[in-house]
Amino acid sequence: MRGLITIPIFLYLFIFTTAASKSRLILNRGDSITVGKESQFLTSPDATFTLGFYGLGTNACWLAIWFTNSADKTVVWTANRNRPVNRNGAAKVTLRRDGTMVLTDVDGTVVWQTNTTSFDIAAAHLLNTGNLVLRSQKGDILWQSFDSPMNTLLPSQPFTKSTRLTSVSSQASFATGIFNLYFGSDNVLRLISDSPDTSTSYWPNPDLRMYENGRTNYNSSRIAVLDDHGRFLSSDLLQFNASDVGPGVKRRLTMDYDGNLRIYSLNGSTGLWSVTWQALSQPCNVKGVCGRNAICVYAPLLPKCTCPPGYVVEDETNWNTGCNPMFNPKLLQSKEVNFLQIPHTDFYGFDLNTTDPVTLETCRSMCLEDFRCVAFSYRLLGQGFCFIKSAMLNGYAAPDFEASIYIKLPDTLAPSKPNIFHASSQTCGSDEREELIGSSSMYDFGSRRVKWVYMYSFAAALGAIELMFILLGWWFLFQKHGIPASVEAGYNMISSQFRQYTYSELKKATKNFAEELGRGGSGSVYKGVLSDDRVVAVKKLGDVFQAHEEYFAEISTIGKINHMNLVRIWGFCLERRHRLLVYEYLDNLSLDRHVFGSSFLSWKQRYAVALGTAKGLAYLHHECLEWVIHCDVKPENILLDSDFQPKIADFGLAKLLQREGDGSEFTRIRGTKGYMAPEWALSLPITSKVDVFGYGVVVLEMVRGVRLGNWGEEEGDGGGALSSFVRRWRGEVEGVVDGRLEGRFGRRQAAALIQVGIACVEDDRNKRPTMATVVQSLMACEYEED
Repeated sequence: MRGLITIPIFLYLFIFTTAASKSRLILNRGDSITVGKESQFLTSPDATFTLGFYGLGTNACWLAIWFTNSADKTVVWTANRNRPVNRNGAAKVTLRRDGTMVLTDVDGTVVWQTNTTSFDIAAAHLLNTGNLVLRSQKGDILWQSFDSPMNTLLPSQPFTKSTRLTSVSSQASFATGIFNLYFGSDNVLRLISDSPDTSTSYWPNPDLRMYENGRTNYNSSRIAVLDDHGRFLSSDLLQFNASDVGPGVKRRLTMDYDGNLRIYSLNGSTGLWSVTWQALSQPCNVKGVCGRNAICVYAPLLPKCTCPPGYVVEDETNWNTGCNPMFNPKLLQSKEVNFLQIPHTDFYGFDLNTTDPVTLETCRSMCLEDFRCVAFSYRLLGQGFCFIKSAMLNGYAAPDFEASIYIKLPDTLAPSKPNIFHASSQTCGSDEREELIGSSSMYDFGSRRVKWVYMYSFAAALGAIELMFILLGWWFLFQKHGIPASVEAGYNMISSQFRQYTYSELKKATKNFAEELGRGGSGSVYKGVLSDDRVVAVKKLGDVFQAHEEYFAEISTIGKINHMNLVRIWGFCLERRHRLLVYEYLDNLSLDRHVFGSSFLSWKQRYAVALGTAKGLAYLHHECLEWVIHCDVKPENILLDSDFQPKIADFGLAKLLQREGDGSEFTRIRGTKGYMAPEWALSLPITSKVDVFGYGVVVLEMVRGVRLGNWGEEEGDGGGALSSFVRRWRGEVEGVVDGRLEGRFGRRQAAALIQVGIACVEDDRNKRPTMATVVQSLMACEYEED
């Protein structure tokens, strides 16, 4: 018996020592690892992780780190995810003598390298944590792979404000995908779909307020970690555990290619992974998972992507690419079209306009008359709600979803109404063209329409009774009349913090609009006190042509955004010709009073205002459910609370744009002279970069302490004041910063603000940074002492 035990042990030791002889624990300066030589790779001391060349297909190869003992050698990091090297040549990674680790392809082209140039670097090590590090002679870490994660976070690997997890594009590639986990500018950890068509945050639940999701944006550390026990902790109060929480299990947190975030635990005996936590229980809640024109179907087991009739999948191996029309899209601009109803289905967002409650036929006519319309959504929630779609993105279908989408198709196509929940063509990747277009079903619009007349009549009678009860319920519960049904977010108005006020209530609260706080192009703002003693600012929209449009723009924006650097709006009034909005009142009013007036801000306060305003705009541009452009960024529209924290106000000029739109919806110049980007005057398409320009002007004014219009006189230059300052600034902050501060300002912060301001006011909008980039730049200098 003892001999039988000894033999396996001997064999194990022999195999282990043989394998160990083919690997190394350290890559010294001057050493290389070459493609195709199995003996050349690094392993961690406990053999959990391996670093080497990982191949997919016949030619592509990546420098990667993987779990040694997982059955599929699961990759957790690659150096060159978007630029594989040739696995059949002499590609290699070398730790050069100057301290740089360099990956070169067959022809010697540098594909990737570390940002280190230090002769103090002694060697590269792969730690037991899976972290590849470059260490100095003293053992200090001078570079590490943990600072640039791919799609996976390992236990003890810190996740910070400067890192993000980005999914792979498909299971057959390590290329960058469209789904991301990162800390937003509001300090909240979130998942976002960032496709070429749209950028949409989908986790935490965008329909809930922050505290309802168990999160907080009142933190500045922005750090999270998955510990060795399978517990995840984040500074925004997010906490979750793996179902097998406890020590001794190998785990990973992965941003998967399907847009879901999951914890995987490794079975040590089989080498297989099991999901022990996931962010979304219903994968159809991932925006963009099925791509343009595609529909994600809630299925009993797994969700499925499908194309609607008249469309075919672009890439069966990657549904993120969506579906392409089998006809010339220009045919939809004609009135020779049909509308095909797909029940229990909708496409998220991209509403061209908003309407009062209308009939189905009116909604259909609106789509028919608008050449931009490709479909319309119609919902009966006591009354008809109509949403005209300019694009079909983020499609979803569920048996209990009470709405239908009506897609526009050329009249040369006459498909039946599909039953997408039972069609045999629902498996992802199948060819649906013949089955969906050529099939006959109980929903056929043609030969079988008549046989359903009696059933429809009976259903209509029941529906009328149900409608009566719904209307009575609304009357007794809410007693609200005239609530705009024009915005999708309006569904939540009745139950949210919004309240509809009567005109007499607001007239009494403001003492007949006695104390005016400010006046703008869209109306005036008055101070008031509500019956519950809340101090408010009431915006009374003027009797101008655009007042109606601007009112609905405000309401639409309100229903979709929530951020600590945006002014909260508590209610509205829609009564005959009166249209008003009720804002929170901010003690220190607008920024212009504290930059250009005698009571000026300290440097610390100015920098905080610049950073907070950037965060608010970054949220509008990058993280909202829709893309919001403010269009009138100026000091008068930046309000300050009791702690001088900024809140962006006045969304009367905001426009909700489609991600693929070219901005041609703007038919008149908007904004304020001096803060308007050049593209307004040049009739160029309007993008979020107009806000970046306005922000740049505001920042430079805060640094200088004077209005832009006064600069030309001080500088003595015959040219434009802004261009004159940009041309003449040579990096010196002395003499540029507001003299009233008497030198009490952070030099590095001042230089950063000026550089950001100058970059933001570039004439070429393509050279202006995004607001997300601005936030990162300013946060790097946030804690400098004056």
